[in-house]
Amino acid sequence: MLSPSLQHRLSLQQKLSPQQIQYQKLLQLNTLALEQRIKTELELNPILEEEYELTQEQIEDNPENRDDATSTEEEETELYDKEQDEFALEDYMNEVDHDVDKLNRSNEEEKLHPVAPSRRTLRESLFEQLYMLNLSENETILGEHIIDSLDKDGYFKRELAQIINDLSLFEYIELSLEHAEKILHKIQSFEPAGIAARNLQECLLFQIRNSSFDPYYSYLAEKILADHWDDFTNKRFDAIQRNMNLTRETLKSAIDIIQRLNPKPGEGNIDSEEANQVTPDFLIEKIEGNFILTLNDKSMLSVTISPTYLDMMNSNKRKRKISDREKETHKFLREKFESAKWFIACIQQRRNTLLKIMQAILERQHEFFDGGPRFLKPMIYKDIADIIGMDISTISRVVNGKYVQSPQGIHELKYFFSEGLSTDGGEDISNKHIKELIKEICDNEPNNEPYSDDKIASLLVEKGIHIARRTIAKYREQLKIPIARLRKKL
Repeated sequence: MLSPSLQHRLSLQQKLSPQQIQYQKLLQLNTLALEQRIKTELELNPILEEEYELTQEQIEDNPENRDDATSTEEEETELYDKEQDEFALEDYMNEVDHDVDKLNRSNEEEKLHPVAPSRRTLRESLFEQLYMLNLSENETILGEHIIDSLDKDGYFKRELAQIINDLSLFEYIELSLEHAEKILHKIQSFEPAGIAARNLQECLLFQIRNSSFDPYYSYLAEKILADHWDDFTNKRFDAIQRNMNLTRETLKSAIDIIQRLNPKPGEGNIDSEEANQVTPDFLIEKIEGNFILTLNDKSMLSVTISPTYLDMMNSNKRKRKISDREKETHKFLREKFESAKWFIACIQQRRNTLLKIMQAILERQHEFFDGGPRFLKPMIYKDIADIIGMDISTISRVVNGKYVQSPQGIHELKYFFSEGLSTDGGEDISNKHIKELIKEICDNEPNNEPYSDDKIASLLVEKGIHIARRTIAKYREQLKIPIARLRKKL
């Protein structure tokens, strides 16, 4: 039988402390997420409390001022009673001299601005139109399912047979496919025109049939959409003109009507709850020729250590003899105190780090904030890391999901990092600058003969920028610019 052997192994391991892990987690949070994190920490740690300035009401509630406040209230009450006695019944009945609603409002309510009414979503509007129809209960339920199945652009992409099957399985409603088609057609007649269409062609046809354009050109536009759809989508205008025996001017008038139609009747607003609002984490303002950088944290909760719990912990510490319960209380408070201290320190360190990194970006991209995207310089994470003396991973955590508002608009911090290439003049330009040039070239190209990718590449070579055709195609696709044939206009 072999005896067990003992082995010693010496190794070096790098581990992060809990405080470092907490700091890194706070560092990658944006402003809104950090605010929620602070609220959660306030609930979990009793040592922490919200720090805020005293309001005028709280100052008046101070016991030192309570006697004066009481006497003032008594004087005001007495004065009010005297003034009330001077009013006659006719004064209240006279609607010209007195606004009854104004008498019932306090001074603070008069200062408040009216709240904007909530915006009605397209989904709610469609439901209202559905309920105005003379439908049975089962037909109404089917209509509700169809409306709920619309995508963000207002298209009905789901199979109608699948909805009928779901209604049969889960709600025991039996409807034929022909019956369901009739309900769908009723919904397709709702406002806005083209809603609940199954594809773009059907959407445009619904709109053109319910339009108020010139009848002749509307008829031609409907013929183009119904009988020459492939030629229209592929911009083969010569084939349409030849097959329909039209003049160039007549065809252009019919195409102009089609281009006025809305390809997205839902307008991305089926549910307003889906809309996301970007809150910038940094603000950059230009004041007297200088850029001023501030962290957008004025509404952020300010936390501090509760003096009440701190006194309780110190009183237990000064006692020579304490009970077991007091020992447990002291241990609990000590742990929460250390946690609160590190949390406050991490928030402050996060603030300093964010400002340091954004200041370095501002200095590096100073020309962009002054002149626009054309002056954006190529920059990578390592460039900022070398400037401020931090690790690249720290830069990545700060940049991810954070935004800055400047005179050039609102941009994600990732926007300022891009690769680049050198021109014939020895200048380094960003690939975002190249994309702006491609977009500018496509915007100014001839309508009847759009530039190919090879032509765009040759135009950039004239500017001293050597770039491959396949790279032009990649940038063009990222800009959502179609190929030359599909950019052709009459």
